[in-house]
Amino acid sequence: MKKICLILSLILFVLLTACGRPSGDGEGGGRADRVVLQNKGSDTLVNVAQAWAENYKDVDANVAVAVTGGGSGTGISALINGTVDIANASRKMKDKEVDMAKENGVEPVEHVVGFDALAVYLHGDNPATMMSIPQLAEIYGENGATGMWSQIDLEVPGCGSDEIVIVSRQNNSGTYVYFKEAVLGKERDYKLGTRDMHGSKDVVDLVEKTPCAIGYSGLAYATDHVKLACIATEDGGDCVNPSTDTAIDGSYPIARPLFMYTAGEPQGAVKAYLDWILSDVGQCIIQDKGYAPVQPVTCG
Repeated sequence: MKKICLILSLILFVLLTACGRPSGDGEGGGRADRVVLQNKGSDTLVNVAQAWAENYKDVDANVAVAVTGGGSGTGISALINGTVDIANASRKMKDKEVDMAKENGVEPVEHVVGFDALAVYLHGDNPATMMSIPQLAEIYGENGATGMWSQIDLEVPGCGSDEIVIVSRQNNSGTYVYFKEAVLGKERDYKLGTRDMHGSKDVVDLVEKTPCAIGYSGLAYATDHVKLACIATEDGGDCVNPSTDTAIDGSYPIARPLFMYTAGEPQGAVKAYLDWILSDVGQCIIQDKGYAPVQPVTCG
């Protein structure tokens, strides 16, 4: 009798356990054992990262990718602290960041997922068509000599003060760091009084509304309401327009790679996701968002 009761108890336990296991996690109807990848960082990459995450649902319904921005520095810090699977960055990790990661037992591995032309934005009424790197350095750089549009022989309609409104990014942004190194050099800092915006889109929005303004942001944030300056490496030199093609071939002076960092060589769901991002399908998505793919792709 005891054996029969024990058997019946075991059968009841199995039935209750089977009935209590959720078959989905809400509206998406995914499996209870679905994997959630945490992906954080670069504001430059956030739009394409969200597009990747959304499209990946059709590839593997049991993997969800949670994407948040906050800047390259924020994503890298999260990787160092072990709270994300993938950190997005629009700049390379600094040596001190790599050292901090290793001290925490994290071995950062770098993956180039695309290229971006960092565009210089002007108000739609600004008559300028080109800028040189030395001009930008004197506008943006510490103790820079240029503070008025008239100093570079420009009269900007609607800009009665003639003063150049310098729009920049916050210092946790990879875009901020890359522009500083590419235009100002590693030793020179930004000029005091810049308007430091939280996001890439915020830069373009402010320039659009401010006749006196100049700003820098990723090419993917361009609209029909602002102008993109053609950039020359030297004063009087030939300029190059920002585009996906000039980012790929390196002819645009302020082009940069875009990165995803993982803690060690990716495995499992993280590896499958990165492999898909670097496939033709994933690279067509980044191209559609205004960035350059890591290799030529044919997109329908």
